Amino acid sequence: MEEYARERSGIYRPTSAQIALRRLIRDKTRILAYGGSRSGKTFEFCHALAALGLRYGGRYAIFRRYSNAARHSVFDDTFPKMMSLCFPTAEYKRNLTDARITFACNDAEFWFVGLDDARRVEKILGREYAAIYFNECSEINYASVEIATTRLAQRRYDAAGKLLRNRAFFDCNPPGRSHWTHKLFIEGVSPTTRAPLVDREEYGAIQINPVDNAENLPKGYIETTLAAGSEQMKKRFLYGEFSNDAQNALWKLEVVDRARVAESPRDLERIVVAVDPAVTSRESSADTGIVVVGRKRDATGSTRFYVLDDRTLSAPPERWTQAVVEAFRFWQADAVVVETNQGGDLVASALRHAAPNLPIRGVRATRGKILRAEPVAILYERGRVSHVGVFPELEDQMTSYVGVDSDCKVDRLDALVWGVTALANDDGECDGGFLTL
Repeated sequence: MEEYARERSGIYRPTSAQIALRRLIRDKTRILAYGGSRSGKTFEFCHALAALGLRYGGRYAIFRRYSNAARHSVFDDTFPKMMSLCFPTAEYKRNLTDARITFACNDAEFWFVGLDDARRVEKILGREYAAIYFNECSEINYASVEIATTRLAQRRYDAAGKLLRNRAFFDCNPPGRSHWTHKLFIEGVSPTTRAPLVDREEYGAIQINPVDNAENLPKGYIETTLAAGSEQMKKRFLYGEFSNDAQNALWKLEVVDRARVAESPRDLERIVVAVDPAVTSRESSADTGIVVVGRKRDATGSTRFYVLDDRTLSAPPERWTQAVVEAFRFWQADAVVVETNQGGDLVASALRHAAPNLPIRGVRATRGKILRAEPVAILYERGRVSHVGVFPELEDQMTSYVGVDSDCKVDRLDALVWGVTALANDDGECDGGFLTL
């Protein structure tokens, strides 16, 4: 293949779907691989970057939304694993401080970057790159993509004098059809202007699903783990399909998109970390919803709400309480809003054990879930709630929820409702149907 170093290992054999992705990488300069969980997308794009680096040298950037995810998932795991399987004789050094890998043969550099680390992003964007990779790009807002791709300008030649074609790689578990990935790669239009792409022939997209990588997955992962999810989760993580809004759902993705922003105001009046705790920490139980929401009055005097972060996770209390404390400190929040119907004082006690001085505001539901959610959905309809960036799992729950009979998980959605309603109640604008304790 045109721009690949020869693999020296007899251990790794790409699947037919991964070979098809390699052909796309050879022929196009903007490539999206979308599909279900653990289908080999990240592995293949890491392989492509390493192959380009071995042949051309140069500088490469791997972006994720969060720096800890860039480090733990790609820098510590997938990239080294790929090197050991595909290029076992290639020597390289790992700089743990900078999350950077450098090849010994030609000083090719690979920077692993979280877009939440503003200081490091500024440093990274001060240089040019031969290729860049947006891992889990459904979580990254398009404004960040546009800025990063302006640095895709490093000129590199191989030993025969062939010029490298600069490339940008993208992968994701597909979100809704109004997401910028669908507009850019499937519809072929600019996500900002909706105008047809001038260089449409340079864009390529391929769907790769877990079944395409079954030979490399643990036994039962597809049949038991993925197939046990809700229909919405299976559509995204098993079948790898872009979703439509559910009929009669309280939220429509186009409504969320209309108010979406790249950055929040710097002088938010109040910020809360809203928590919807899981009843148990078993694998089959719900996640603990952790959503950060801020509030500010706009120039007209109306209150606007900003969804800043989603740190929802499935974990035992000692882990999710720490995640709440970390979110509180990172965002310099004013309070933690905790739903206390499940566990009551035990939830607050667990949080205070993690951080004794944490300001906790307990809330208790007195009406049904959909009645609590409706006032928040109305604020969205009025353009009063903006998502700062993209939150795929949260937005999937929002656009799937039609009431108590919905089969989708609502842990993230519940935390969102608690957070927005708490801030709206403070301002006297919304009756969320719960008692502040």
